[in-house]
Amino acid sequence: MPTRRVKYALWLVGIIAALLIVWYLWLSKGTPPGQPALTSLTQNNIDQFKHDFNGGGDEARLVLLLSPT
Repeated sequence: MPTRRVKYALWLVGIIAALLIVWYLWLSKGTPPGQPALTSLTQNNIDQFKHDFNGGGDEARLVLLLSPT
């Protein structure tokens, strides 16, 4: 049976881990200096995305598609 001190330490580790996960997933959305900001593709901005993507033919390009399913 864990002692009170061990239970406290486990709770503390759990809370710190949860805070780090929240920070990583929701609060650290910045990009490095000189890089355009991250964006979500929508029907309203797809034409601008195509223009920007096709205009960068002299550089390496990468599109990352993520799906929650």
